[in-house]
Amino acid sequence: MSPATPPLLHLYRIGLAALEPAAAGLLLWRERKGKEDPVRLRERRGWPSLDRPEGHLAWLHGASVGETLSLMPVVEQLVHRGLEVLITSGTRTSADVIARRLPPGAIHQFVPLDVPRYVRRFLDYWQPDLVLFAESEIWPNMITELEDRRIPLVLVNGRLSERSYTRWAKLPQVARAIFARFALCIAQSADDADRLARLGARRVSVAGNLKFDATPPPSDPRALAALSGLVAGRPLWMAASTHPGEEEVIAEVHRALAERFPHLLTIIVPRHPERGQETADIAWQAELRCALRSVGEQPDRETDVYVADTIGELGLFYRLSPLVFMGGSLVPRGGQNPIEPAKLGSAILHGPHVHNFTEVYSAIDRAGGALPIRDGETLVRAVTELLRDPRLTRQMARSAAETVDRLGGAVARTMQSIEPFIAQMKLEAR
Repeated sequence: MSPATPPLLHLYRIGLAALEPAAAGLLLWRERKGKEDPVRLRERRGWPSLDRPEGHLAWLHGASVGETLSLMPVVEQLVHRGLEVLITSGTRTSADVIARRLPPGAIHQFVPLDVPRYVRRFLDYWQPDLVLFAESEIWPNMITELEDRRIPLVLVNGRLSERSYTRWAKLPQVARAIFARFALCIAQSADDADRLARLGARRVSVAGNLKFDATPPPSDPRALAALSGLVAGRPLWMAASTHPGEEEVIAEVHRALAERFPHLLTIIVPRHPERGQETADIAWQAELRCALRSVGEQPDRETDVYVADTIGELGLFYRLSPLVFMGGSLVPRGGQNPIEPAKLGSAILHGPHVHNFTEVYSAIDRAGGALPIRDGETLVRAVTELLRDPRLTRQMARSAAETVDRLGGAVARTMQSIEPFIAQMKLEAR
């Protein structure tokens, strides 16, 4: 039996119901900003755009690209078990990437906003038999509605940082009312599991990080061969998934490095592709010659900075570059996932702000597969050393790949944990 709903949660539910017109307005504003797909905007209000498949349906949800991609091995396992799978996310970029990865038997929709009527409309139509939320997706109205309908909800790849725990702990009744409604919380680490349990989760287990088992992002072999030919013989490094405030640093790092490495090429992949032109402008303002991939430009011998502002091509550039700086870490954004470049043979550099992936970076750092830097000056020194010593770069890349391979196995442990729910679902259908 779940704990009583505290007044603050009642207020949240009533408030979002009253603010439904404002939520609709928010969606229209986001559409104008390019943050929502105008063709599929109704999905964010709970209206479906696809037919519900017949049979048992598992619904999996991840917030954005990283979370949804980490769910792909679980999606494949569930399809193999004979279930239909609905996967949802909340960003256009994730929808574009997922469309290329979904196996037959799985479909994608945008998740509705946590407005009571949107939530009911979504659940009335899809009627999932099992729900899996990834990492730290907490939507109180959806969670409450799922419990009211007696649909089991499982947190998979659960992650709760010390910072998030501290915020939740200030509202203990609310936290307990929410986390106790999960039928099971499968955490990434023992520390995550401990924090979830202290907030009220009743059943908690540890499976490791699903991202260690995710298939590396694909690339077009022809595009890789073409780019490899264009940059052959040039010193090359890459800044991946950069955030505002980092591109200026990367541009200055390039200027410093270019004095030591003639014909240096720096590739910048902004975390949000729509920031491509902004990133190119920063390079031009630093008096660097820049090419923009989204408009069909290719790097030539005169290009200093190549901005790869396209969707779904990170795998191509990880394969191209032996040395990758992971963005979101020089500014306090928590860092970006280093597992993909590690699997694809890159040595890794990162800044001090990696709290979103603390254990992953710690493991790769300890193994010598990644090197932490503090600022632009230390980044210049690290890139200089690695460009001058390709053997050290290759050694780092091997250590990173071996580390992420050793830390795999979370998919098998997760499937073992949710097997009772699958068995119960099939038993009740007889």
